[in-house]
Amino acid sequence: MTSPRKANITLWTIQGILAALFLFAGVSKLVMPIEAMTAQIHLPGLFLRSIGVLETLGALGIVLPGLLKIRPELTSLAAGGLVVIMIGAASLTLTTPTPIGALFPIVVGILAAIVAYGRIQVAPYRGSSVRIVRQAA
Repeated sequence: MTSPRKANITLWTIQGILAALFLFAGVSKLVMPIEAMTAQIHLPGLFLRSIGVLETLGALGIVLPGLLKIRPELTSLAAGGLVVIMIGAASLTLTTPTPIGALFPIVVGILAAIVAYGRIQVAPYRGSSVRIVRQAA
């Protein structure tokens, strides 16, 4: 069995790679003209923009909670959301004439699933979360 330190380093490495990948993909979908996107991918432009927003938020959500030590449990939720996006991407790619292209989103989805599981079961973040304490009126 791996040590918690090695698992933590491995998870941080995967998280960094996924964050860079999804930040690039998400921001690209946000800045690229809709006409250029819909020429390459035959989906509605606003749908592609919303995917861009979700990918960008997922990229931030997979690293910032752990770095800032604010609600670190959100890392697993962000990773789970990215898994859902990758399931959709793989499903769409499987319907194209070259279904081998689905291999990339499948691998990325598996990596995101590893982070989601790893941050819950294998190497959860240590330290305290920032909690809002309500005072009695």
